[in-house]
Amino acid sequence: MANSIVSSLVWQALKKCPNLVIVRPHMQQYIQVSMQITSILESYSDVVEPYSIDELFIDCSGSLHLFGNSIIEMTKLIQTRIMSETGIYERAGIGENKVIAKLCCDMISKKNANGIFYLKKDELGQHIWNHPIRDMWGIGSRMEKHLLRLGIRTIGDLAKTPIKRLSKWGVNGQVIWRVDNGIDDSPVTPRTHSQQKVIGNGMTLPKVYREAWEIEVVLLDLCSQICRRTREKGLMGSVVSMGLSGADWDNPTGFSRQMKLGDPTNVTVDVFSAIKKWFYTHWDRMPVRRLSVAISNLIIADTYQLSMFDDAEKKRAVDKVMDDIKDRFGEVSILRASSLTSAGQAKDRNSKLMNQKGSTAAWCLCGLPKR
Repeated sequence: MANSIVSSLVWQALKKCPNLVIVRPHMQQYIQVSMQITSILESYSDVVEPYSIDELFIDCSGSLHLFGNSIIEMTKLIQTRIMSETGIYERAGIGENKVIAKLCCDMISKKNANGIFYLKKDELGQHIWNHPIRDMWGIGSRMEKHLLRLGIRTIGDLAKTPIKRLSKWGVNGQVIWRVDNGIDDSPVTPRTHSQQKVIGNGMTLPKVYREAWEIEVVLLDLCSQICRRTREKGLMGSVVSMGLSGADWDNPTGFSRQMKLGDPTNVTVDVFSAIKKWFYTHWDRMPVRRLSVAISNLIIADTYQLSMFDDAEKKRAVDKVMDDIKDRFGEVSILRASSLTSAGQAKDRNSKLMNQKGSTAAWCLCGLPKR
């Protein structure tokens, strides 16, 4: 998602500055270095939880006594090793729980000269609460507008607001209040993401697509990608969703919808058939710049429903052959003919992944004894 947003911003920047020099990302290298950093952190604690490609939580409470005389000393040791082995300059936010560590990393450590800061819970008011609410982790533009209408302008204003006043937003209101007050009981969990709930993919198109057939081509490419990933994980899903939007953020167009399938599946043509139907039902014929597709309600693909009226086995056999060829010779070694048309994006997307070292990253230390 983040990459697609960046692509859209680059497109807008090029409209304003046609001579802008674009340097392509190196996603494969980002992934490899991210895994290398994770491995380094795991040598200091067996409790490491990936949060994103460039952020991790590490609980040092069980191993702190093995590495230095203080948490700051241990952090500098890890920071130096990561720089030495990867060339990446790491920042670390330290706190007694994940929320405080994350707030510290986002708002203080990244601006600190040495990239390290230890934020204690009773110091939230001193270091965090004076920031505007839009700086807080979890507050989007829509939520910010609602809060401003309530006279809540800073993180401190929100932290001091009675939680009942935020109950109109249900669980979300309670969550942002707890975050503001540094309340978080969730442990650092290495297996947090081991049970995937949804598999999806989205992309910002290189230009505005206006023709239905062009959009269909990209939707089929996206369906092929998510179904292949679903099969790789031995899963299938019973809910598919899609979204599309235009290029004008000031005058948004498009839609986001989901539908439940008759039976769980990971067959590309079945998922595409449902997505295609949804597309023609809801598309307003306005130009499209971004598309996304996802499959959810995932279950283990060890059994599936047979049908007397559909050659399901033949479709599964086609998917299996394509998967086997891609496993052996690469993602673009075999493609559907539509992917080779002017609208297809599969080859370009693959080249970006294959040709892709970041300069900075962040991690959060937590699980320290409470004061």
